[in-house]
Amino acid sequence: MSQRYTITAALPYTNGPLHIGHLAGVYVPADIYARYLRMQGADVAFVCGSDEHGVPITIKAKKEGITPQDVVDKYHAIIKQSFLDFGITFDNYSRTSAPIHHETASDFFKTMYDKGKFLEETNAQLYDAEANQFLADRFVTGTCPKCGFEEAYGDQCENCGTSHNATDLINPKSAISGAVPSLKETKHWFLPLDQYDAFFREWILKGHKKDWKSNVYGQCKSWIDDGLRPRAVTRDLDWGIPVPVEGADGKVLYVWFDAPIGYISATKEWAAREGKEWEPYWKDENTKLVHFIGKDNIVFHCIIFPAMLKGHGDYILPENVPANEFLNLEGRKLSTSKNWAVWLHEYLEDFPDKQDVLRYVLTANAPEGKDNDFTWKDFQQRNNSELVATFGNFINRVTVLTHKYYDGVVPKISALSEIDRKTLGEMAAYPQVIGNSIEKYRFREAQNLLMNLARLGNKYLADEEPWKTIKTDEERTKTVMCVALQIAATLAGLCEPFLPHTSTKLKKILNLSSDLNLYRRPEKKHNTPSKHEIDATILPGHIINTSELLFSKIEDAEIQKQLDKLEASRKANEAENAVAEPQKETIGFDDFTKIDMRVGTITEAEKVPKTKKLMKLTVDTGIDTRTIVSGIAESFTAEEIIGKKVTVLVNLAPRALRGVESQGMILMTEDTNGKLVFLNPDTDGVKNGETIN
Repeated sequence: MSQRYTITAALPYTNGPLHIGHLAGVYVPADIYARYLRMQGADVAFVCGSDEHGVPITIKAKKEGITPQDVVDKYHAIIKQSFLDFGITFDNYSRTSAPIHHETASDFFKTMYDKGKFLEETNAQLYDAEANQFLADRFVTGTCPKCGFEEAYGDQCENCGTSHNATDLINPKSAISGAVPSLKETKHWFLPLDQYDAFFREWILKGHKKDWKSNVYGQCKSWIDDGLRPRAVTRDLDWGIPVPVEGADGKVLYVWFDAPIGYISATKEWAAREGKEWEPYWKDENTKLVHFIGKDNIVFHCIIFPAMLKGHGDYILPENVPANEFLNLEGRKLSTSKNWAVWLHEYLEDFPDKQDVLRYVLTANAPEGKDNDFTWKDFQQRNNSELVATFGNFINRVTVLTHKYYDGVVPKISALSEIDRKTLGEMAAYPQVIGNSIEKYRFREAQNLLMNLARLGNKYLADEEPWKTIKTDEERTKTVMCVALQIAATLAGLCEPFLPHTSTKLKKILNLSSDLNLYRRPEKKHNTPSKHEIDATILPGHIINTSELLFSKIEDAEIQKQLDKLEASRKANEAENAVAEPQKETIGFDDFTKIDMRVGTITEAEKVPKTKKLMKLTVDTGIDTRTIVSGIAESFTAEEIIGKKVTVLVNLAPRALRGVESQGMILMTEDTNGKLVFLNPDTDGVKNGETIN
């Protein structure tokens, strides 16, 4: 009987599209794992779905003047398409607004309620009198009580990752009206996490000290050692799953409570569609449950959801929760609200058919043990130097030479040399060593091993030089090409979990079955082949198809376009959050009357040699014609400012700049993009020399 796995990936929140941080932190590693297990012959249920309840969605709906359902419908479609585009092979991608989820979550709550697993309390919660609404989660912001971050949300600080209650915030403020909230009593149900302290110390601190990632174990230990406290499972909202008990009008299940139950409802939905029983995937002790999440979800999947499963009583607990840290972008934290992100749907518009390139780079830079950084220059370098020059180059040389020498027919070997047998022996070991790394959730390491196989192929060709031996030893050349083709075929099979689109393309080039599976090959007694035999993946006499490039070079202009896009976002954020400089020291009226500002016209302009910013201007001030040096060369050309009316401070003491005496100052400011703008008197009839009062 094959091993059964339930693999879950964090439910993406449907208040916006997906970006590269989501893909790197959760969905690519989860997909690599699921694909590999299927190739191993495991019984896999890989489930996910859109998280469609909670405060951020209602806030977005209010801002846009639409309903919450409109918001989730829009982004559910975008997110689901992104997963399809990038080859994320969910067995089922559901949504928490689906009737089956409402039913499943309600039943789950009711079972725990009937077993007395909740505390019912009336306590004071933050309330916005202007909006006539309790302030749950992201309806309130304030200063984090742990790190002092001033824009923490009511449920979590995005700066330090700490979860807390809205009432813990310092200087809270309503995100709806901006008002300072008051405290008002309301009734809610709580999950008494403190009652599970002994369970968590035994299950996590003792039971998973060695097999859980250190970042996951460490965060769990910190939570447990700090003392677990009851946590509300209901909220005063009108968007979500109604609390299914009497006296709960106007209350819904807290999104963190209903969302993880979405894994169960997604499994139910899949099983019903496939004619399977869903319960073994969640209730059989022989099933391995694995959660793929980002570090901001560790506490929910390692503490809160297991407490729910334990309290319910019928469900298995996760075997592992291989959470990743965060991916940054060009040295800065990814931010959806500030548009500091690489959106997946936009990426495919700029880089069509390059899904695997992004999968590859994100896995190579996976934030498995610490935060990591995505840069466009590194993206370009890894594509050009690794995918194109290493992987793609090897495949291209092998297939081109096979067609050139043998019309695409795989040649027969004559006798294997020591280097042939050594190379084939190393090649045969790769399925197991790559698989071992995947099973340990070391996806970055596993992908690098895959690339080492491509490097092995390149080195073998470079050392054996078939383009030379074809002129002197045809039989030797046949053997070399046959060995090289085995490496190419092995790459086609082994790259599927990492580069699924590339695997499909390469299998087509080599005319191999789409079902080629090298991770499940029966074990051999000997890795090193005999002198005249090889364990062939691609047999002599087999005909391969015409060669085509697997990857294409990414040019500097394409990368600059992405950097320009980010720079535009940065400037837009700076402009939006710009704070006017404070007023300077107060001056007396007599001091003010000393300032002499006149209207002038620029009559000549030229850039000051060997400078970036300085421009030498000749200005008619109406009282004279003078030279002024101004730092405007990065914002204007000389040609476009000749004839421009300007405001000139004419009684400023002369000053030498780069050997040119400047006799005044042109008044300027900056626009939202940081470009200089003239403070100019453009009204018709204003003459040069007119004073400005």
